Amino acid sequence: MKPPSETDAVDATVENPVAGIDQSAGNFSYDVNYEFDAGTGLTENTVRYISSVKKEADWLLEFRLKALKTFLEKPLPTHWATKDLENINFDKIRYYLAQGQKPKRTWDEVPDDIKKTFERLGIPEQERKFLAGVEAQFDSEAAYSNIKEAVAKQGVIFVNSTEGLREHPELFRKWFGKVIPTGDNKFSALNSAVFSGGSFIYVPPGVKVSHPLQAYFRINAENFGQFERTLIICDEGSEVVYMEGCTAPKFSTSTLHSAVVELVALKGAKIQYITVQNWAPNVYNLVTKRGLAMEDAEIKWIDCNIGSRLTMKYPGVVLKGERARGEVISIALANDGQHQDTGAKMIHAANNTTSNVISKSISVGQGRATYRGQVHIPKNLKGCKNNTECDALLINTNSRTDTYPAITVRGDKNATQHEASVSKVSEDMIFYMQQRGLTEAQAMSLAVNGFINDLARQFPMEYSVELKRLIDLEMEGSVG
Repeated sequence: MKPPSETDAVDATVENPVAGIDQSAGNFSYDVNYEFDAGTGLTENTVRYISSVKKEADWLLEFRLKALKTFLEKPLPTHWATKDLENINFDKIRYYLAQGQKPKRTWDEVPDDIKKTFERLGIPEQERKFLAGVEAQFDSEAAYSNIKEAVAKQGVIFVNSTEGLREHPELFRKWFGKVIPTGDNKFSALNSAVFSGGSFIYVPPGVKVSHPLQAYFRINAENFGQFERTLIICDEGSEVVYMEGCTAPKFSTSTLHSAVVELVALKGAKIQYITVQNWAPNVYNLVTKRGLAMEDAEIKWIDCNIGSRLTMKYPGVVLKGERARGEVISIALANDGQHQDTGAKMIHAANNTTSNVISKSISVGQGRATYRGQVHIPKNLKGCKNNTECDALLINTNSRTDTYPAITVRGDKNATQHEASVSKVSEDMIFYMQQRGLTEAQAMSLAVNGFINDLARQFPMEYSVELKRLIDLEMEGSVG
């Protein structure tokens, strides 16, 4: 297979309006000769093909087939969610595309066309600079997976989900599908039927991974569905930070991304999961993320959603052990034609557990941002605390924001607090800043960055900078 040249790429280069940022960094694709292709549409044969290619055990094929049945039986959740879901044509989606099965351990082994894609996104450069380990997934399978020797020597396992199932079944199977059951929702069932790629991480007792582990998920093909499956287990007293980034090129047709992420923090463990998603505006991003926190454990989700046509994502924590802590910090920006339906779930299941939810959304043009939250504290518990804050900022008169907090607290020995605000960037503020020499767009960016500044500081430095620059880009052309 001849590696593609720059001219082979379907490029949509746009002149960069902001210094130092390539606005079209993720907006390119290559013609790739896939060795494995399940074709279009979803049938039992599709599931059997994927399982066969991956040489899976019988129990896993049965798991997939059962999940397919559940997916087909469950209706779309349009009784509460947007009817835009009905525009997904599941019969036209390609469910599995891969060039090979085994991820490469050195950068030189990666096929030239895939290497070119990730080099263009700056992934090997970032790994060399500061990362302990990177997994890079191209369409259905990981193309590159590496972990620093020092981290591996600590006994940390960082592989893709296929390798995790094959090489560490005793660890993987114990928690696989336990935090998010197959039938949790229609899209978790879909993922369970056709999942491929994703990460498996196991951190042994007492080990504190000093640098973040990182994964990139890249969609290259048109009419494609990406269904990665991630499972992270932190054994007693251990700690890990995991960061993921996602990109996809712009196509005229829709693309589906439906991941399932399960986190397990055993006694005294800490997991921090950081996401910055910058999908193209044709992507349906329907993700289920949930963590299980045992006694004295802590799970923190830091979640940023920019781009996509529709995002539905509500990271959650089941506070299973006494004194467990859960936190969700999220930022969502909805531009023209986009709907960011995001939020958080906190399920208290033990005494003296605490949870914190802070959500900020920005609606631009005709964009729509929705906060959807669930907090549940049953009657038999005591000493539980929850704090929820959700703030929305409207940029234009046509933008929209909705808030649906569902807080159920029973008994009188627990405490919850909920605050919400909706504000609009005032003309006086913009006028004042323009008098100081800023353009209208610069003034608007300053106002928006000021709105999210306290949350942006929670991101690692390089992600915080990227986040602010992405917001600057989204503000371009949004005023007037």
